Amino acid sequence: MPAVTPDLSSQPESGAPLTRRSSWAEAAAAADAAKPASQVPAPTRAPASAQQSAARTITIVPGAAAAEAPPTPSAAPTETPAFRRARPTVADNIAESPMPDFISSPGSFVKEQKPRPVGGIRGALYNMTGGAWNLGPGQKQRQEEELGRRISRQLHGSYNTAVLSLKGGIGKTSTTVGVGLTLAEYRGDAPCAIDANPDSGDLVERALGEGIYQQSSPRTISDLLEKVESIDSLTSLSRYMHHAGRLHLIAGEQDPEVSDSLTAEEYLRIRKLISAYYSVALTDCGTGVTHNAMSGILQSTDNLVIAAGYAVSGAKRARSTLQWLASHGYEDLARNAIVVITDKDEVSSRVDKDAIEEHLAGICRELIAVPHDRGVADGDLVTLDVLKPETRRAYKQIAAAIVDGYR
Repeated sequence: MPAVTPDLSSQPESGAPLTRRSSWAEAAAAADAAKPASQVPAPTRAPASAQQSAARTITIVPGAAAAEAPPTPSAAPTETPAFRRARPTVADNIAESPMPDFISSPGSFVKEQKPRPVGGIRGALYNMTGGAWNLGPGQKQRQEEELGRRISRQLHGSYNTAVLSLKGGIGKTSTTVGVGLTLAEYRGDAPCAIDANPDSGDLVERALGEGIYQQSSPRTISDLLEKVESIDSLTSLSRYMHHAGRLHLIAGEQDPEVSDSLTAEEYLRIRKLISAYYSVALTDCGTGVTHNAMSGILQSTDNLVIAAGYAVSGAKRARSTLQWLASHGYEDLARNAIVVITDKDEVSSRVDKDAIEEHLAGICRELIAVPHDRGVADGDLVTLDVLKPETRRAYKQIAAAIVDGYR
Protein backbone atom coordinates (compact mmCIF):
# COMPACT_ATOMS: atom_id res chain seq x y z
CA MET A 1 0.00 0.00 0.00
CA PRO A 2 1.51 3.38 -1.05
CA ALA A 3 2.50 5.72 1.70
CA VAL A 4 0.06 8.46 2.40
CA THR A 5 1.29 11.86 3.37
CA PRO A 6 -1.00 13.94 5.54
CA ASP A 7 -2.37 17.00 3.76
CA LEU A 8 -1.57 20.07 5.72
CA SER A 9 -2.47 22.55 3.00
CA SER A 10 -5.69 23.41 4.73
CA GLN A 11 -3.81 24.38 7.86
CA PRO A 12 -5.00 27.73 9.28
CA GLU A 13 -2.85 30.72 9.81
CA SER A 14 0.21 30.42 12.01
CA GLY A 15 -0.57 30.35 15.68
CA ALA A 16 -4.09 28.85 15.33
CA PRO A 17 -4.39 25.24 16.49
CA LEU A 18 -5.84 22.66 14.10
CA THR A 19 -8.01 19.78 15.30
CA ARG A 20 -8.13 16.72 13.01
CA ARG A 21 -7.85 12.97 12.96
CA SER A 22 -4.38 11.48 13.26
CA SER A 23 -2.41 10.69 10.08
CA TRP A 24 -2.35 6.91 10.56
CA ALA A 25 -6.18 6.85 10.66
CA GLU A 26 -6.40 8.87 7.34
CA ALA A 27 -3.91 6.57 5.67
CA ALA A 28 -5.98 3.53 6.54
CA ALA A 29 -9.15 5.21 5.23
CA ALA A 30 -7.48 6.13 1.91
CA ALA A 31 -6.30 2.58 1.37
CA ASP A 32 -9.80 1.23 1.87
CA ALA A 33 -11.22 3.78 -0.60
CA ALA A 34 -8.80 2.57 -3.33
CA LYS A 35 -10.08 -1.01 -3.11
CA PRO A 36 -13.13 -2.29 -4.96
CA ALA A 37 -16.30 -2.20 -2.91
CA SER A 38 -16.38 -5.99 -2.71
CA GLN A 39 -13.00 -6.08 -0.96
CA VAL A 40 -13.87 -3.54 1.68
CA PRO A 41 -14.84 -5.44 4.83
CA ALA A 42 -18.19 -4.65 6.38
CA PRO A 43 -17.92 -2.32 9.33
CA THR A 44 -17.93 -4.06 12.67
CA ARG A 45 -18.55 -2.57 16.08
CA ALA A 46 -15.21 -2.29 17.81
CA PRO A 47 -14.83 -2.43 21.57
CA ALA A 48 -15.39 0.83 23.34
CA SER A 49 -11.69 1.18 24.07
CA ALA A 50 -10.78 0.60 20.41
CA GLN A 51 -13.37 3.09 19.22
CA GLN A 52 -12.04 5.67 21.58
CA SER A 53 -8.48 5.05 20.33
CA ALA A 54 -9.49 5.22 16.64
CA ALA A 55 -11.55 8.36 17.05
CA ARG A 56 -9.01 10.00 19.29
CA THR A 57 -8.36 13.60 18.29
CA ILE A 58 -5.21 15.50 18.84
CA THR A 59 -4.40 19.18 18.80
CA ILE A 60 -1.68 20.10 16.33
CA VAL A 61 0.11 23.37 16.78
CA PRO A 62 1.76 24.73 13.59
CA GLY A 63 5.46 24.20 13.60
CA ALA A 64 5.28 21.03 15.67
CA ALA A 65 6.13 17.53 14.45
CA ALA A 66 4.07 16.57 11.39
CA ALA A 67 3.11 13.04 12.35
CA GLU A 68 2.32 10.98 15.43
CA ALA A 69 3.27 7.34 15.73
CA PRO A 70 0.31 4.98 16.16
CA PRO A 71 -0.10 4.20 19.88
CA THR A 72 0.24 0.66 21.11
CA PRO A 73 -3.21 -0.38 22.43
CA SER A 74 -1.79 -2.03 25.55
CA ALA A 75 0.54 0.83 26.46
CA ALA A 76 -0.58 3.03 29.36
CA PRO A 77 -0.35 6.80 29.00
CA THR A 78 2.89 8.15 30.37
CA GLU A 79 1.37 11.32 31.77
CA THR A 80 -2.00 12.29 33.21
CA PRO A 81 -3.61 15.17 31.30
CA ALA A 82 -3.38 18.51 33.02
CA PHE A 83 -7.13 18.93 33.47
CA ARG A 84 -7.25 15.62 35.42
CA ARG A 85 -4.25 16.50 37.58
CA ALA A 86 -5.95 19.70 38.64
CA ARG A 87 -8.79 17.79 40.40
CA PRO A 88 -7.49 15.38 43.09
CA THR A 89 -9.43 12.15 43.37
CA VAL A 90 -10.97 10.66 46.52
CA ALA A 91 -8.07 8.19 46.66
CA ASP A 92 -5.61 11.11 46.57
CA ASN A 93 -7.42 12.79 49.46
CA ILE A 94 -7.38 9.59 51.55
CA ALA A 95 -3.69 9.01 50.83
CA GLU A 96 -2.75 12.56 51.82
CA SER A 97 -4.99 12.65 54.91
CA PRO A 98 -3.00 12.02 58.13
CA MET A 99 -3.79 8.66 59.72
CA PRO A 100 -4.72 8.90 63.45
CA ASP A 101 -2.61 6.87 65.85
CA PHE A 102 -5.15 4.32 67.09
CA ILE A 103 -2.54 2.64 69.34
CA SER A 104 -1.42 5.58 71.47
CA SER A 105 -4.78 7.40 71.29
CA PRO A 106 -7.52 4.79 70.81
CA GLY A 107 -10.19 7.24 71.92
CA SER A 108 -9.59 9.74 69.10
CA PHE A 109 -13.19 9.48 67.94
CA VAL A 110 -14.83 9.16 71.36
CA LYS A 111 -15.22 11.98 73.85
CA GLU A 112 -13.67 11.19 77.21
CA GLN A 113 -16.34 10.66 79.85
CA LYS A 114 -15.89 11.80 83.41
CA PRO A 115 -15.89 9.05 86.05
CA ARG A 116 -19.14 8.67 87.93
CA PRO A 117 -19.16 10.43 91.32
CA VAL A 118 -20.07 8.27 94.31
CA GLY A 119 -21.62 9.78 97.43
CA GLY A 120 -21.77 13.38 98.55
CA ILE A 121 -23.42 16.25 96.71
CA ARG A 122 -21.82 15.25 93.41
CA GLY A 123 -23.20 11.73 93.61
CA ALA A 124 -26.67 12.95 94.62
CA LEU A 125 -26.75 15.43 91.74
CA TYR A 126 -25.68 12.74 89.31
CA ASN A 127 -28.44 10.38 90.49
CA MET A 128 -31.19 13.05 90.49
CA THR A 129 -30.41 14.10 86.89
CA GLY A 130 -29.90 10.59 85.58
CA GLY A 131 -26.28 11.34 84.78
CA ALA A 132 -27.02 14.52 82.81
CA TRP A 133 -25.06 16.59 85.35
CA ASN A 134 -21.75 14.86 86.00
CA LEU A 135 -19.31 16.98 87.97
CA GLY A 136 -16.89 14.06 88.25
CA PRO A 137 -15.56 12.56 91.49
CA GLY A 138 -14.56 14.79 94.39
CA GLN A 139 -11.16 14.93 96.02
CA LYS A 140 -11.95 12.23 98.59
CA GLN A 141 -13.14 9.78 95.94
CA ARG A 142 -10.07 10.47 93.81
CA GLN A 143 -7.84 9.75 96.80
CA GLU A 144 -9.65 6.47 97.46
CA GLU A 145 -9.25 5.44 93.83
CA GLU A 146 -5.56 6.28 93.93
CA LEU A 147 -5.13 4.03 97.00
CA GLY A 148 -6.86 1.23 95.10
CA ARG A 149 -4.49 1.65 92.15
CA ARG A 150 -1.46 1.49 94.42
CA ILE A 151 -2.71 -1.66 96.15
CA SER A 152 -3.56 -3.43 92.90
CA ARG A 153 -0.21 -2.72 91.22
CA GLN A 154 1.06 -5.73 89.29
CA LEU A 155 4.05 -7.42 90.90
CA HIS A 156 6.75 -9.58 89.40
CA GLY A 157 7.89 -12.16 91.92
CA SER A 158 6.85 -13.01 95.47
CA TYR A 159 7.07 -10.61 98.43
CA ASN A 160 6.68 -10.97 102.19
CA THR A 161 5.76 -8.46 104.90
CA ALA A 162 6.31 -9.25 108.58
CA VAL A 163 4.00 -7.73 111.20
CA LEU A 164 5.63 -7.61 114.64
CA SER A 165 5.69 -5.85 117.98
CA LEU A 166 7.40 -6.03 121.38
CA LYS A 167 4.13 -5.81 123.27
CA GLY A 168 0.99 -7.90 122.94
CA GLY A 169 -2.55 -6.62 122.70
CA ILE A 170 -1.84 -3.50 120.65
CA GLY A 171 -3.42 -4.50 117.31
CA LYS A 172 -0.76 -6.65 115.64
CA THR A 173 -3.03 -9.55 114.61
CA SER A 174 -6.04 -7.34 113.83
CA THR A 175 -3.78 -5.28 111.57
CA THR A 176 -2.63 -8.45 109.79
CA VAL A 177 -6.22 -9.56 109.21
CA GLY A 178 -7.54 -6.11 108.22
CA VAL A 179 -4.70 -5.46 105.79
CA GLY A 180 -4.88 -9.02 104.42
CA LEU A 181 -8.61 -8.68 103.69
CA THR A 182 -7.97 -5.29 102.06
CA LEU A 183 -5.26 -6.76 99.81
CA ALA A 184 -7.64 -9.57 98.87
CA GLU A 185 -10.35 -7.03 97.98
CA TYR A 186 -8.22 -4.93 95.62
CA ARG A 187 -5.61 -7.26 94.19
CA GLY A 188 -6.19 -9.61 91.30
CA ASP A 189 -4.10 -12.33 92.94
CA ALA A 190 -5.07 -13.76 96.33
CA PRO A 191 -2.72 -12.92 99.24
CA CYS A 192 -1.60 -15.36 101.92
CA ALA A 193 -1.25 -14.77 105.68
CA ILE A 194 0.96 -17.01 107.84
CA ASP A 195 0.57 -17.33 111.58
CA ALA A 196 4.12 -17.71 112.92
CA ASN A 197 3.20 -16.65 116.44
CA PRO A 198 4.92 -19.01 118.90
CA ASP A 199 2.31 -18.28 121.57
CA SER A 200 -0.69 -20.11 120.09
CA GLY A 201 -1.61 -17.34 117.67
CA ASP A 202 -5.23 -16.66 116.80
CA LEU A 203 -4.82 -15.24 113.28
CA VAL A 204 -7.30 -17.65 111.66
CA GLU A 205 -9.87 -17.23 114.46
CA ARG A 206 -9.78 -13.45 113.95
CA ALA A 207 -10.31 -13.87 110.19
CA LEU A 208 -12.95 -16.65 110.25
CA GLY A 209 -14.49 -16.50 113.69
CA GLU A 210 -13.68 -19.05 116.36
CA GLY A 211 -16.82 -21.13 115.76
CA ILE A 212 -16.17 -21.60 112.03
CA TYR A 213 -12.51 -22.38 112.65
CA GLN A 214 -13.33 -25.12 115.17
CA GLN A 215 -15.86 -26.68 112.79
CA SER A 216 -13.33 -26.82 109.94
CA SER A 217 -10.35 -29.15 109.80
CA PRO A 218 -7.98 -27.33 112.13
CA ARG A 219 -4.81 -28.00 110.17
CA THR A 220 -1.87 -25.90 111.28
CA ILE A 221 1.60 -24.89 110.19
CA SER A 222 2.95 -28.03 111.91
CA ASP A 223 0.79 -30.26 109.68
CA LEU A 224 2.03 -28.39 106.64
CA LEU A 225 5.66 -28.88 107.67
CA GLU A 226 5.20 -32.66 107.82
CA LYS A 227 4.09 -32.76 104.15
CA VAL A 228 5.96 -29.78 102.74
CA GLU A 229 8.23 -31.90 100.54
CA SER A 230 5.33 -33.71 98.87
CA ILE A 231 3.30 -30.60 97.98
CA ASP A 232 3.72 -29.77 94.31
CA SER A 233 0.58 -27.81 93.42
CA LEU A 234 -1.72 -25.14 94.78
CA THR A 235 -4.46 -27.75 95.04
CA SER A 236 -2.44 -29.91 97.40
CA LEU A 237 -1.32 -26.83 99.35
CA SER A 238 -4.91 -25.61 99.82
CA ARG A 239 -5.69 -28.70 101.95
CA TYR A 240 -3.56 -27.17 104.69
CA MET A 241 -4.99 -23.67 104.40
CA HIS A 242 -8.10 -21.77 105.49
CA HIS A 243 -9.98 -19.18 103.45
CA ALA A 244 -11.59 -15.93 104.55
CA GLY A 245 -12.98 -14.88 101.21
CA ARG A 246 -9.97 -14.44 98.92
CA LEU A 247 -7.53 -14.25 101.84
CA HIS A 248 -5.74 -17.58 102.29
CA LEU A 249 -4.39 -18.38 105.75
CA ILE A 250 -2.03 -20.84 107.43
CA ALA A 251 -3.02 -21.39 111.04
CA GLY A 252 -0.51 -21.27 113.86
CA GLU A 253 0.14 -24.22 116.13
CA GLN A 254 -2.28 -24.29 119.07
CA ASP A 255 -0.55 -26.90 121.21
CA PRO A 256 1.62 -24.98 123.74
CA GLU A 257 4.18 -27.79 123.77
CA VAL A 258 4.68 -27.53 120.02
CA SER A 259 3.94 -23.90 119.18
CA ASP A 260 7.31 -22.56 120.34
CA SER A 261 9.27 -25.17 118.40
CA LEU A 262 9.06 -23.52 114.93
CA THR A 263 12.66 -22.86 113.88
CA ALA A 264 14.11 -20.39 111.40
CA GLU A 265 14.91 -23.21 108.97
CA GLU A 266 11.36 -24.56 109.14
CA TYR A 267 9.89 -21.12 108.53
CA LEU A 268 12.15 -20.66 105.50
CA ARG A 269 10.85 -23.94 104.06
CA ILE A 270 7.29 -22.69 104.46
CA ARG A 271 8.19 -19.34 102.94
CA LYS A 272 9.83 -21.01 99.92
CA LEU A 273 6.72 -23.08 99.31
CA ILE A 274 4.40 -20.07 99.59
CA SER A 275 6.54 -17.99 97.22
CA ALA A 276 5.84 -20.44 94.41
CA TYR A 277 2.09 -19.70 94.46
CA TYR A 278 1.54 -16.26 96.04
CA SER A 279 2.90 -12.85 95.08
CA VAL A 280 2.04 -11.24 98.44
CA ALA A 281 2.38 -12.84 101.88
CA LEU A 282 1.89 -11.43 105.37
CA THR A 283 3.54 -13.04 108.40
CA ASP A 284 2.10 -12.51 111.88
CA CYS A 285 5.27 -12.82 113.93
CA GLY A 286 3.95 -12.75 117.43
CA THR A 287 5.43 -10.77 120.30
CA GLY A 288 9.16 -10.08 120.42
CA VAL A 289 12.00 -10.33 117.94
CA THR A 290 14.16 -13.03 119.51
CA HIS A 291 12.08 -16.23 119.33
CA ASN A 292 13.34 -19.19 117.28
CA ALA A 293 11.68 -18.44 113.93
CA MET A 294 12.41 -14.71 113.97
CA SER A 295 15.81 -14.83 112.29
CA GLY A 296 14.31 -16.78 109.36
CA ILE A 297 11.44 -14.31 109.11
CA LEU A 298 13.73 -11.27 109.05
CA GLN A 299 15.97 -12.91 106.42
CA SER A 300 13.07 -13.45 104.03
CA THR A 301 10.93 -10.35 104.58
CA ASP A 302 10.84 -7.41 102.19
CA ASN A 303 9.39 -4.84 104.59
CA LEU A 304 8.05 -4.56 108.12
CA VAL A 305 4.92 -3.32 109.85
CA ILE A 306 5.60 -2.35 113.48
CA ALA A 307 2.44 -2.39 115.63
CA ALA A 308 2.23 0.25 118.34
CA GLY A 309 -0.33 1.94 120.58
CA TYR A 310 -0.98 5.41 121.90
CA ALA A 311 0.05 4.41 125.40
CA VAL A 312 3.48 5.71 126.33
CA SER A 313 4.75 2.16 126.81
CA GLY A 314 3.55 1.14 123.32
CA ALA A 315 5.32 4.06 121.66
CA LYS A 316 8.53 3.32 123.54
CA ARG A 317 8.45 -0.35 122.53
CA ALA A 318 7.95 0.56 118.88
CA ARG A 319 11.01 2.80 119.04
CA SER A 320 12.98 0.07 120.83
CA THR A 321 12.04 -2.42 118.07
CA LEU A 322 13.36 -0.13 115.36
CA GLN A 323 16.57 0.50 117.31
CA TRP A 324 17.12 -3.23 117.85
CA LEU A 325 16.66 -3.94 114.13
CA ALA A 326 19.08 -1.18 113.12
CA SER A 327 21.76 -2.44 115.52
CA HIS A 328 21.45 -6.12 114.46
CA GLY A 329 22.04 -5.83 110.72
CA TYR A 330 18.51 -4.87 109.60
CA GLU A 331 18.99 -1.14 109.19
CA ASP A 332 17.22 -1.06 105.79
CA LEU A 333 14.19 -2.83 107.23
CA ALA A 334 14.06 -0.37 110.12
CA ARG A 335 14.44 2.67 107.87
CA ASN A 336 11.66 1.49 105.51
CA ALA A 337 9.33 0.20 108.22
CA ILE A 338 5.67 1.20 108.47
CA VAL A 339 4.59 2.04 112.03
CA VAL A 340 0.89 1.46 112.70
CA ILE A 341 -0.60 3.03 115.82
CA THR A 342 -3.94 1.49 116.72
CA ASP A 343 -6.17 3.34 119.16
CA LYS A 344 -7.41 0.06 120.56
CA ASP A 345 -8.18 1.10 124.14
CA GLU A 346 -9.42 4.61 123.34
CA VAL A 347 -6.87 6.35 125.53
CA SER A 348 -7.81 9.35 127.60
CA SER A 349 -7.42 12.93 126.50
CA ARG A 350 -4.37 13.27 128.75
CA VAL A 351 -2.32 11.33 126.19
CA ASP A 352 -0.82 13.64 123.58
CA LYS A 353 -1.42 11.61 120.41
CA ASP A 354 0.19 14.21 118.19
CA ALA A 355 3.41 14.11 120.23
CA ILE A 356 3.60 10.30 120.01
CA GLU A 357 2.99 10.36 116.25
CA GLU A 358 5.63 13.05 115.76
CA HIS A 359 8.08 11.08 117.91
CA LEU A 360 7.71 7.90 115.80
CA ALA A 361 7.27 9.46 112.35
CA GLY A 362 10.88 10.59 112.15
CA ILE A 363 12.35 7.10 112.53
CA CYS A 364 10.33 5.15 109.91
CA ARG A 365 9.20 5.43 106.30
CA GLU A 366 5.54 6.00 107.08
CA LEU A 367 3.31 6.27 110.14
CA ILE A 368 -0.40 5.42 109.89
CA ALA A 369 -2.98 5.73 112.67
CA VAL A 370 -5.94 3.35 112.99
CA PRO A 371 -8.81 5.01 114.89
CA HIS A 372 -10.68 3.37 117.74
CA ASP A 373 -13.15 0.85 116.37
CA ARG A 374 -15.11 -1.76 118.31
CA GLY A 375 -14.78 -4.10 115.31
CA VAL A 376 -11.07 -4.18 116.12
CA ALA A 377 -10.97 -3.57 119.88
CA ASP A 378 -13.23 -6.48 120.88
CA GLY A 379 -10.58 -9.02 119.93
CA ASP A 380 -13.08 -11.12 117.98
CA LEU A 381 -13.86 -11.59 114.30
CA VAL A 382 -12.51 -8.84 112.03
CA THR A 383 -14.60 -8.15 108.91
CA LEU A 384 -14.38 -5.11 106.70
CA ASP A 385 -18.15 -4.73 106.46
CA VAL A 386 -18.58 -3.78 110.12
CA LEU A 387 -15.61 -1.43 110.36
CA LYS A 388 -15.89 2.34 110.33
CA PRO A 389 -15.04 4.07 107.04
CA GLU A 390 -12.04 5.70 108.76
CA THR A 391 -10.74 2.30 109.87
CA ARG A 392 -11.13 0.80 106.42
CA ARG A 393 -9.33 3.77 104.93
CA ALA A 394 -6.44 3.30 107.40
CA TYR A 395 -6.10 -0.35 106.35
CA LYS A 396 -6.09 0.74 102.70
CA GLN A 397 -3.30 3.20 103.46
CA ILE A 398 -1.28 0.45 105.15
CA ALA A 399 -1.86 -1.96 102.24
CA ALA A 400 -0.82 0.70 99.71
CA ALA A 401 2.32 1.53 101.71
CA ILE A 402 3.22 -2.18 101.87
CA VAL A 403 2.90 -2.66 98.09
CA ASP A 404 4.82 0.60 97.48
CA GLY A 405 7.74 -0.97 99.34
CA TYR A 406 7.94 -3.95 96.97
CA ARG A 407 10.64 -3.09 94.47
